[in-house]
Amino acid sequence: MAKTFGASVQMVYNTLQDLVNKDQQGFVTELEFNRFAPIAQLNIFNGLFDELKDAKRLSKSGFNPTRDKSRTKRIQEDLATFSTKATITKSSGVFSMTGTTGADDMARLISITTAGSILLDQSTKKPIEICYDEEKIERILISDISAPTEEFPVALVSSDIYVFPTSINKIQVRYYRLPKGTDSNGNKVPRNPQLYSVVGGNDMYTDFEIPQHYTSDLVYEIARLVGVNLRDADIINYTGQEMMTRKQAETL
Repeated sequence: MAKTFGASVQMVYNTLQDLVNKDQQGFVTELEFNRFAPIAQLNIFNGLFDELKDAKRLSKSGFNPTRDKSRTKRIQEDLATFSTKATITKSSGVFSMTGTTGADDMARLISITTAGSILLDQSTKKPIEICYDEEKIERILISDISAPTEEFPVALVSSDIYVFPTSINKIQVRYYRLPKGTDSNGNKVPRNPQLYSVVGGNDMYTDFEIPQHYTSDLVYEIARLVGVNLRDADIINYTGQEMMTRKQAETL
């Protein structure tokens, strides 16, 4: 499992507390923080897809910087850490995304292919066209021209996945999974970010999985959810100073 050092839950909480105290806006309890931390992370994660659309639009208009400064490239790199895949075998005529398939943590679907194999260094997988409209899939199935075949299959995606033709029994789904947490060593864990939780009889914190450079966004979003009004400039400046101090301490 790849290591991802996400935003520090302790830094986000401390920064939020300091800013709230600075503006004399009360106190955010650990219980409140733990309740809103995973929601804030999910909101930022979902927002990345909207940002990506905007960035691509700017790129087409010639306003997006190129190469390493590209906004599109940065967001794609951040989202890439959440990309995964699952192989699903048909059961009772459907491909279920819950249970033992491992796809029940799906946030956004990327693609579907037949399971296939590697034959003479060539993949035998076939891309499956994705359809979300039941009326459209009905028109496809009765069409003499566009009826699905094993070479050109089609999938109807709803709560489960239905693939046509029905002779296909195994598929591979690539998707963006929901963000969870990371431990102090940067390992992904199936827990939500929170200050303290009991794991194996020990109290320990769980960091965010969203990257560190979203620390200020997390502070702002949690404050918004709690109902605290903070200024963007203060959050950006304060978190920047905190992260600089932390990096200097780590090098000592």
